Amino acid sequence: MNFADRLAAAVVRKGTSLCVGLDPRIDLLPPELVTGLKAGPAGRARAYERFCTALIESVAEEAVAVKPQVAFFEALGGHGLSALDRICAFASEHDLIVIADAKRGDIGSTSQAYAEAWLAPRDGGPPVADAMTVNPYMGGDSLEPFLLACGAGSGLFVLVRTSNPGAADLQEQLLADGRPVWERTAELVAGWGAELIGESRLSSVGAVIGATSPEAVERARELMPHQVLLLPGVGAQGGRAGDLAAAFRDHPAGGLVVAARSVIYAWRERRGDWQQSVRLAAAELRAATPVA
Repeated sequence: MNFADRLAAAVVRKGTSLCVGLDPRIDLLPPELVTGLKAGPAGRARAYERFCTALIESVAEEAVAVKPQVAFFEALGGHGLSALDRICAFASEHDLIVIADAKRGDIGSTSQAYAEAWLAPRDGGPPVADAMTVNPYMGGDSLEPFLLACGAGSGLFVLVRTSNPGAADLQEQLLADGRPVWERTAELVAGWGAELIGESRLSSVGAVIGATSPEAVERARELMPHQVLLLPGVGAQGGRAGDLAAAFRDHPAGGLVVAARSVIYAWRERRGDWQQSVRLAAAELRAATPVA
């Protein structure tokens, strides 16, 4: 089934466009998840798995997707990647779309291997993730293996206008015709996804647009009418869910509002059970999103 159609159906069924980032850091985890574990990568991977599976249980009713940040698991080597595989499977079992935040992008056999790692069936089972983030800096040929995976039911989110302050160093630079680089990238994304539009009128090739710039979100919707916009930067980075209505102009699944630290570490500023604090933070953010 077309990825965008699966996502659209899930958004409508659950009534939420919230995507929770899974960004585990050992120094920020609840102490009870770390106590008794051995030092080193194996112990840290176990702590991350405990944390992320508990997060998934806490937000499953409030979110439509989770976005594990692959780097935190890669840093732990094989132990971390094995834990990530189990976390992704656990999220799928809890009716959550899984978006691997891997930001891959290369050419030829290397790009093919990245696509196989995240979006191809694994040992007769499903892929690790439903979709992944990719970097288009090397051009259209670097995305060809990922686009082929989209034809088989996976999804992509292409970096276009990101939420970090340094994004302007390249993305806002002007081309000869006066447009910023990111707008040209948006046009390319619309073209790459044109043949992957489903019955929902959304494409399996989406775009990453930082929620910290509502003006960019509005312009992105104009340039990419069929793209699902992945909208990171809500909460700790200063973005506000209420400013993102343009993403949802044509469809309730036109955007995914992404929050990580403000949800998964909410317990650090609230009293009581840590999982309940996470659940409440997710519910509050869901209520603030344009499609809640």
